[in-house]
Amino acid sequence: MSDSILVSDFDGTVTGEDFFQLVVNNLLTPADMQPWDEYLEGKITHFEALQRIFGKVRAPESEVEALLDDMRPDPRMPGCLAALRASGWEVVLASNGCEWYIRRILDRLGVKVELHANPGTYLEGGPLDMRAPTGSQFYSPDTGISKAALVRFHLERSARVAFAGDGYTELEPALLVPPDLRFARAALAAALRSPGESVQAFPAWCDMPRKLLFGNGNAAG
Repeated sequence: MSDSILVSDFDGTVTGEDFFQLVVNNLLTPADMQPWDEYLEGKITHFEALQRIFGKVRAPESEVEALLDDMRPDPRMPGCLAALRASGWEVVLASNGCEWYIRRILDRLGVKVELHANPGTYLEGGPLDMRAPTGSQFYSPDTGISKAALVRFHLERSARVAFAGDGYTELEPALLVPPDLRFARAALAAALRSPGESVQAFPAWCDMPRKLLFGNGNAAG
């Protein structure tokens, strides 16, 4: 195990857009969003809301895969991963989304990296059948994968642990790492700044690894 670990979210962190939002905007109706309202009201978990919403998708698999182009993953990721590994950092991806689409994007990029996400299968004509990762040591009934548990695991075993994310639900794992190794954008950055916590902002995923390697990110990776 490496002495330096970067635990990174995927949707909205490695990518510019969330798969969930693209599905909602392109394949679903407002009525299909009732599970999300139930989640916001505290009636069901985050995992249950996503599972039920993905379960409403009815479209050819090719149409759903076409949405992956719109997620805009950072194309520099393979080179940035190589630079991080050469400097002693290892990257672990953690997502409360579905492994089905994440693996496809990573394959397109030619990236091999440790991934913790909710397993799933796209059935013929739909839906996306997302399942709970009950066999994972990082399983959480609330989100499927507990990013906080993953960060704690590496904090017990590694000299340096960094975290990168973009969502409000990632506040707990972000606060577990030192401020100079806490990378955030979007809702997570706002949630950290609200109580006055320090945050390292990054416009795209590879700009964040450059900060890890080169301080202010002046050198190319």
